[in-house]
Amino acid sequence: MPQSACQLGNSGSCSPPILKLPRLLNPGLHLLLPVHPLWQSPITIPGGSRQSPINIQWRDSVYDPHLKPLEIRYDPDTCLHMWNNGYSFLVEALLYTPAPEGMPFLPTTVITGGPLENNYRLKQFHFHWGAVNEWGSEHTVDCKVFPAELHLVHWNCCKFGSFEEALMDENGLAVIGVFLKVGRMVEKWQFSYYSSQSVVFLTQYFDPSCLLPSCPDYWTYSGSLTTPPLSESVTWIIKKKAIEVDEDQVFRMLLFSQAGEDEERMVDNFRPLQPIMDRTVRSSFPKHFWQDMEKPLEDQMFHAHEQGPRQDTLHL
Repeated sequence: MPQSACQLGNSGSCSPPILKLPRLLNPGLHLLLPVHPLWQSPITIPGGSRQSPINIQWRDSVYDPHLKPLEIRYDPDTCLHMWNNGYSFLVEALLYTPAPEGMPFLPTTVITGGPLENNYRLKQFHFHWGAVNEWGSEHTVDCKVFPAELHLVHWNCCKFGSFEEALMDENGLAVIGVFLKVGRMVEKWQFSYYSSQSVVFLTQYFDPSCLLPSCPDYWTYSGSLTTPPLSESVTWIIKKKAIEVDEDQVFRMLLFSQAGEDEERMVDNFRPLQPIMDRTVRSSFPKHFWQDMEKPLEDQMFHAHEQGPRQDTLHL
């Protein structure tokens, strides 16, 4: 009988075991799935104690009533080109919003609030996904794995002059993580996918806000980038509710290879789960939101807000 993710990677109990297929977890364990070359060597941060991704134990998360609403202002005019960088599909944001001739450029596309004390500007967003729907996300919740995970990467534009400068500071980056599940098609998500590595300018502006769930609830913890240099500079904000995408919108037709090379499908581009160590995962919602043991975990995650979203996430 296949082991659950927690049985493979955690010393504590995990109930109920939801993952049907084995997914590698802690470093040092035998990897049961193919691993992208980015993580085939033991890349670690010396003395690192806040690496990502992690398995979020819902019961162990601490409700923090002082967590502020997350305020989001994304300008579609700044998301102008996308590219296949060899390990993911990525859309980059401009530093400033284009302005009419003679007018100054205005900084835009920022988030604030939530666990953040400053404004954080969007640098890029990208995805991680699996070869099949049974795995693909980097973070897990009570050992549940999702088909894919979106990361919106931001940097602290109040304390630093560039993304590169913020990259190595403890509070330099903030990443919003959103789980993806297979369901209905996202109509606004009409990217033209380029299979080999290339840079493409978007023919129309794209608003990243359409990728965010309406449910405002989230977990937050201190962690790292999940790709090299694995800098421990990230405040993670993991949205509780997943978004639905169509099967064809999970990027499995992309290639790791460049033009002219043998084709290699871009799948399983996620990093193994990392030990939580002594970190605390905080939640913006109280535990009684989910402690109804009669309901399966997935129902609680996806249907707790059927009566409509709360009005405490601000889209400016």
